[in-house]
Amino acid sequence: MLFRNIGTCFLLILLISPTIFSSAFSNVDIRWAAKKRHMREKVRKMFYHAYDNYMTHAFPHDELKPLTKTFTDSLSELGNLNLEHLPQDYNGSALTLVESLSSLVILGNNTEFERAVLWLSENLAFDVDARVNLFECNIRVLGGLLSAHLLATDSTSRLVKGAYSNQLLLLAEDLGQRFLRAFGTPTGLPYAWINLKYGVMENETTETSTSGCGSLILEMGVLSRLTGDPRFESAALRALRKLWSMRSSLNLLGTTLDVATGDWIEFSSGIGAGVDSFYEYLIKAYVLFGNDEFWRMFHAAYIAVQKYFRHGPWYHEADMRTGKATYWQLTSLQAFWPGLQVLVGDVASANSSHREFFHVWERFGVLPERYLLDHQMLHPTEKYYPLRPELAESTFYLYQATKDPWYIEVGQSIVKSLNLYTKVEGGFASIKDVTTKQLEDHQHSFFLAETGSSVSGNKSLA
Repeated sequence: MLFRNIGTCFLLILLISPTIFSSAFSNVDIRWAAKKRHMREKVRKMFYHAYDNYMTHAFPHDELKPLTKTFTDSLSELGNLNLEHLPQDYNGSALTLVESLSSLVILGNNTEFERAVLWLSENLAFDVDARVNLFECNIRVLGGLLSAHLLATDSTSRLVKGAYSNQLLLLAEDLGQRFLRAFGTPTGLPYAWINLKYGVMENETTETSTSGCGSLILEMGVLSRLTGDPRFESAALRALRKLWSMRSSLNLLGTTLDVATGDWIEFSSGIGAGVDSFYEYLIKAYVLFGNDEFWRMFHAAYIAVQKYFRHGPWYHEADMRTGKATYWQLTSLQAFWPGLQVLVGDVASANSSHREFFHVWERFGVLPERYLLDHQMLHPTEKYYPLRPELAESTFYLYQATKDPWYIEVGQSIVKSLNLYTKVEGGFASIKDVTTKQLEDHQHSFFLAETGSSVSGNKSLA
């Protein structure tokens, strides 16, 4: 996401930014200062261990396979659970490099940032016969390009004079124009899938998720503001307004819907997969653009979530029509919610939920993808941990809001677990089973953009 690419890797800013520590710990002793230096170096090395292995073994392909030190061209696989309609001649879009651009700047490595920008300017192209998920391509590729463009053109002049002439913005505009073809539906809600070269495929599915059509306004809105072309923001805003008009009388939305008819398919929803980023984008769109319409939507939706989904510190799922509970489960994507709550000032609720998430992390060493609250057990088929960043993100927000050093300890615990359970010679591997710590041969691109990068801007770290 744009906000994440230009402003997250909350874990590392928590651990490596001296400016954060200076105000909260002005009288710390020498041992604590030494500990901070040790942690700053550790997380910096984590990023470069992941990045250098990607550049050595996988670049310019999409993602690294750290166990075998090979690569996967995975952009067409993102969100594609059944691995359908995979391209035959697609050779990658340097996805991990695109997602790493802002992290390089944050770590102060302007030399590598410039090298990466120039390579992408000369080699990246989107006129490829590849069917991609609109949501995934938007948050990862379009967001990565836009955030890097903003960093390349800001007042600090990180690039050699004359080396950059808005090449990344031109790439982003080209990608955005390809996205527009997904919005050609009777409802204005976009298809979930689009072929970058040919547009919407014949007999394409009309099913999408609430996140899939309600989490486009940040990137598409910024693209319109930077290019002067209103079509991108208009398409995303029309889809968002249509989606909001489909809410129930309780101000709840479902999880999946039909973009052709505007009918709901799955009426049960919560704050996890399929819906999570809808809430996140509403509040962040209000912050970024200052449009009161986004706040009104978010405020009504937030009150409904707290009324119908919340049970103590936990959030279950409920039927959008009745508000009655349907599934009692923790999903790892829900861990973003405490961070969102901090943004709206509900720090007490954020702290309560965050501590429960962290208790589950401590129990398993990492956060499982799905945990059944009503049975107090792991979901039998979703025991994995794909290096997700949400808990680290919420930890950062809560530390910033409270300056409670306990959140520093949480960050250190997360770093320790990542190094203990997921670090291998060839990078960082996802965990296939949190009970056995069996690894999976996949280093997700978002690990460098979110889980293991920082927003400190401390140039001394490079």
